[in-house]
Amino acid sequence: MQRVISKLALVVLAFAMAQGCSRNVRDPGGVTVDDRPIGGVTSTQGSDGYPGSTGVTTSGGDLTQGGFEAMSLDDPNSLLAQRVFHFDFDSSEVQPQDQAALAAHGQYLALNPHINVTLIGHADERGSREYNLALGERRANAVAQLLSFQGGALSQMSVVSYGEERPVSNGHDEASWAENRRVELVYPGER
Repeated sequence: MQRVISKLALVVLAFAMAQGCSRNVRDPGGVTVDDRPIGGVTSTQGSDGYPGSTGVTTSGGDLTQGGFEAMSLDDPNSLLAQRVFHFDFDSSEVQPQDQAALAAHGQYLALNPHINVTLIGHADERGSREYNLALGERRANAVAQLLSFQGGALSQMSVVSYGEERPVSNGHDEASWAENRRVELVYPGER
């Protein structure tokens, strides 16, 4: 009897994790990113005339104009300088204010197919270890999905979850927990 219950519990857990991983991330307009690329371009040609692009620009120039691939990841004035993205409690939905930076990273990957990135998901200390590992993975997968919509290949991305194991803040309050609910983008040679 206990063996049957254990197997049933595993099936329920697997189903719950699959449901959590399949959640659609919503943009500020309420449309899922599965429906269209970030930036609102619904045709196969972007607003700037390039296929599938969103025309996102940074202080370093238009990402779709070709000069962007040489831009340094270390330029503090670039959207690429943002590499940590925070999440609400118990959520894997990307924040609206992070979408432009993630679009820049996705287009950077598209223009540099030889570059890989590791997406590291984290959670705060609330919840079980297993739940937080799964939540960190869902968060990293949500970011990977957005990067792929901007042209980054999934083969360029590695997803890792540390759950609650590597906090940046050791406090036990909302401010500390908010800092720990994050996905970090790590390019080769960093860390």
